[in-house]
Amino acid sequence: MPPPSLNGHQQPYYRNYSSSSSASLKGCCCCIFLLLAFLALVVLAVVLIVMLAVKPKKPQFDLQQVAVMNMGITSPDNPNPGVTDPTTASLSFTIHMLFTAGNPNKVGIRYGESSFTVMYKGLPLGRATVPGFYQDAHTTRDVEATITVDRVNLMQGNAADLVREASLNDRVELTVKGDVSAKIRVMNFDSPGVQVSVNCGIGISPRKQALIYKQCGFDGLTV
Repeated sequence: MPPPSLNGHQQPYYRNYSSSSSASLKGCCCCIFLLLAFLALVVLAVVLIVMLAVKPKKPQFDLQQVAVMNMGITSPDNPNPGVTDPTTASLSFTIHMLFTAGNPNKVGIRYGESSFTVMYKGLPLGRATVPGFYQDAHTTRDVEATITVDRVNLMQGNAADLVREASLNDRVELTVKGDVSAKIRVMNFDSPGVQVSVNCGIGISPRKQALIYKQCGFDGLTV
């Protein structure tokens, strides 16, 4: 009860609503946060249960065909074909590769942009990029990539090895490496990204403009 005034009139009394309003607001925000956290946990639990039921497997990626076109080796400082130790040499060719992507899963796979690089003794010669795509469950799809190498210069040891291999053995050994990124898609949700590394060794005949051999391996699945 408020104290009486000195002149005999009662003073007006005002309640303090600020503290109660602040407490109510904090309680409301806390409830909303707990509700959102609960819903997120429920969604995560459902996705995990579905993933365990589906048992996702890594996509299968393999190099099926290789076509070589317009391959040429020139050595400006080596006009005599009998000399196999030039200091410089340039390499030109176009290589067309056909990969098959297999999806052994019960659900679809969404591939991101993939890149493939052709190399000679660890030296990058050219690179191709394949746009991303979606692949349905239990399907196989062709993926094509073309790399054009236009007069890439090799120096010293690499140049000598290239000219020697081409002139004496009619063979040039190249390496094709690629990184294929993919996500398993379950109930309109994408799994964490995974990556399959492709590593292929190929042998090419400069005279026949043809593939001699290919040997591919996969470095496995990395998250």
